[in-house]
Order: sequence, then C-alpha cells, then structure tokens
Amino acid sequence: MITEKKEIALNEKKQAALLSVFAAIVLTGFKLVIGILTNSLGILSEALHSGLDLVAAVITYFSVRVSDKPADEKHNYGHGKIENFSAFLETILLLITCTWIIYEAVNRLVSHETDIKISIWSYIVVITSILIDINRSRMLARVAKKHNSQALEADALHFSTDIWSSTVVLFGLICANFGFFAADSIAALVVAAIVLLVSYKLGKKAIDVLLDRAPQDTVAIVIETLATFKEVKKYHNLKVRTAGADTFIKVNIHLDPNLRLQEVHELCDKIENSVHEIIPRSELYLHPEPQDISHLDSEMNDTVN
Repeated sequence: MITEKKEIALNEKKQAALLSVFAAIVLTGFKLVIGILTNSLGILSEALHSGLDLVAAVITYFSVRVSDKPADEKHNYGHGKIENFSAFLETILLLITCTWIIYEAVNRLVSHETDIKISIWSYIVVITSILIDINRSRMLARVAKKHNSQALEADALHFSTDIWSSTVVLFGLICANFGFFAADSIAALVVAAIVLLVSYKLGKKAIDVLLDRAPQDTVAIVIETLATFKEVKKYHNLKVRTAGADTFIKVNIHLDPNLRLQEVHELCDKIENSVHEIIPRSELYLHPEPQDISHLDSEMNDTVN
C-alpha cells in the first residue's frame, strides 16, 4: 500500500515527467520542420536529439509511475531500480544520437555539401528551444532533488545540456549567415561531443546503481552517524545499496553486553531515526552484537564491506 507521503511524491514526479513529454513533442516537431526547410544539419541534429528526448521522457514517465510501487512477494526491495534502468536506456539513446550526428557532420565537411538556407525561423526555433529547456531542466532538477529520483535527474541533466547544444547551433547559424556554412556542421560535432559527455555521466551512474555499487557519500553519512553514539563500540559489515529513490543499509554494531534488551532496542531505534533524518527514504537493518564475545579480528574493526 502506498502511503500518503509517497502518493504526493509520485504525483509530483508524474506531473514533472508529463510536462517534459509535452515539451519534447513541441520541440521535436518544430525543429524537424525548420531543419528540413533550411537544410541545417545543426537544427536537424537538434530535431533528432529532441526526438530521442521524447522517447526518453516517455520512458521516464512510465518508470516513475512504476518505481514507487510498494514491495511485493516477487520484488522484496520494491521497484525502484526501474528508474535506474530508465536512465540507462536514456544513455543508449543518447549514444545513438551521437553516432548519427557525427556521421552526417563529417560526411558534409568531407563532401563540402554544407550550403544551408538561413531564415528568421532558424533563429526562432533555436531560441525557443533554449528557453523551454531552461524551464524544464530547472523544474525536473527541483523535483528530482526533492524526491531523490534518478530518472528525473537524468532528464534534467539531459535537458540542461540541450541548452548548451542549442547555443552552439545558434552560433553555427550566425556564422552560416555570414557565408561560413561549414560552421553548421562543426556546431553539430560540438553538440555530439556534449552529448557524449552527458552519456558517460548518466551511464556510469545508472550502471553503478544497477550493479549495487555502494554510494560513498551515503556510506560516509552512516559512519558519521554511528560515531555520534558512544554506546556503539565498533561496527563491521557495513553494506549500502540503492534502488531508485530508496536506500538499503545493513550493518553489525558491537554494544556493551550488560545492556538490557529493551535498551538495545531503544538504541537501535535512535540510530535508525538519526539516519532517516538525513536519508529520508532509507531502510536500516542493524544487527547488534555483544562486544566481549566478538570473534572478529582486529583487522575487521571499522571496515566497510
């Protein structure tokens, strides 16, 4: 059952993703029409980029709808990794975009077929794209940060780089207007370089989560939190993994063997609450052990596995 708080978060993420889909539809159609009319590779590359943006935005929309479903018998840790898988698919789409842009740009430069028709609509479509991308990237980044959504974060990063790529295309159009038509193809290559950089960052982050790489910033938070409790003599087997917006933490802690069961229970609750204050959507599994019968070697003290 989805709690009221999760329901509010889900609605906010769905609304942000849906607005992103609508913006992608408008921009893709606008750029495609103007790109064909002007024969501008820069604008056509932007149209293809926006078309893949649309596919990515649709994937993101459906992923955020499913990712907050509660855990069930088949998915004990919930459905959060759907968001991470969505981000990975977006990376693949970005790489496909790069391949086409680079091929077409190099082909035009080699063949010297760089003549394009510049009109007022060329500038209107690029400037409109920049303004829309500024607004939707800020909106997506705000919602992604608020609800720790990697899928929306991927979209926000993607569209923030669209701003720079559109700016490069605008520069290419200005140069072409003064007779330097090769600038359009060069601008398209710069767009491809920007997209490649974004693809690397998005892909690495998505793959890290899918392969359960421990997020080091979260590990540091847990270590710092444990250090604030003097009752915790030492710890071992600290394990952290994420799935979408959720974080799962396991750790063994060593306590005074003279503590009563009730005291141990209350201490564990305090540690969990402290972690939850910093990492809201987290599940902490604590395994308390009596300090004097620990069989751990000294080398294992304060290690993170």
